[in-house]
Amino acid sequence: MSRPARRLVVERPGEFRLVTGERPEPGPGEARVAVHAAGICASDRELFDGTRPADYVRYPVVPGHEWSGTVEAVGAGVDPALLGRGTVAEGFRACQRCDRCRAGEQTLCTAGYAETGFTEPGAFADHLVVPARLLHPLAPEVDLTSAALLEPAAVVAAAVLRGAPRAAERIAVLGCGTLGLLAVQLLSAFSPVELLAVDPRSRPLTLAAGMGATAAVTPGQLDYEAAGFDLVVETAGAPGTAADACRLARRGGRVVLTGVPEPGARGLDPVLLVVNQLTVANVFGAPPAAWSYAVHAFNHGLLRPEKLISHQLPLESFGEAMRLVGSGDPGVGKVLLRP
Repeated sequence: MSRPARRLVVERPGEFRLVTGERPEPGPGEARVAVHAAGICASDRELFDGTRPADYVRYPVVPGHEWSGTVEAVGAGVDPALLGRGTVAEGFRACQRCDRCRAGEQTLCTAGYAETGFTEPGAFADHLVVPARLLHPLAPEVDLTSAALLEPAAVVAAAVLRGAPRAAERIAVLGCGTLGLLAVQLLSAFSPVELLAVDPRSRPLTLAAGMGATAAVTPGQLDYEAAGFDLVVETAGAPGTAADACRLARRGGRVVLTGVPEPGARGLDPVLLVVNQLTVANVFGAPPAAWSYAVHAFNHGLLRPEKLISHQLPLESFGEAMRLVGSGDPGVGKVLLRP
């Protein structure tokens, strides 16, 4: 008989319990991972509060879509060389058969939404089972704790790939939460002549300045008339930041939106878009190519997420972790659960 294992189950909004049972066993094409660390983000808070759109969650559910761990068992048809490897994994469970998947756009899969931690069991547990095809093994020497941030890093990597930065450009990052600070790190590798970080909070601005930003300012310090950035990456999802990102771009510039605003956000000015001939793109989640890019950058030290982590709590402190994430405390960065 397998050893008991714990999992944190959110039964319905606001109600959770820690359940003990047998370890899950991987089926054909699957791998079981011993969870090392799992991050909590605003989407997990939405799941817990019941504000996540109904099509994007299935209760009861074990949350946890940002995680790292070690492969400890594999099912039939899976390479046994994966055993003992540190790993992360893509969250989207794309069908791999529809036109969009075959075009490499797995985040637009037409078979319906399915994602680890929202509709499928996630990593707020001692173990989780995922399709082995989604795994991205890590270099042996990397830090598994900071690797738990590779899911948001993959989203940022998708934005960077869409934005196609070039050396010597002027680049701005609007919003310096987890996504924004990871974006600063990736974008600094392209040697921009200017890399501006914008956030209303002092702690993120201090971190951004140490991660490659050449300037770090609050929104009130922005001079839109003198902005003229070649590329603007928006990560905040605040009511006005998508529109503000377009105002920061030069004529003919590029804007990539990654933040997901709440209903009622200020829309984009169509006159500004047309007259300035802006190219506006957006990302939701990360396709496999973005995951590969993020993991490669992490394995080679271009991504250094460890300074973004402010709290590490045991699995049984899930309630405290939720309070931290929703507290608005400027001292709270990335919160991790450590099974």
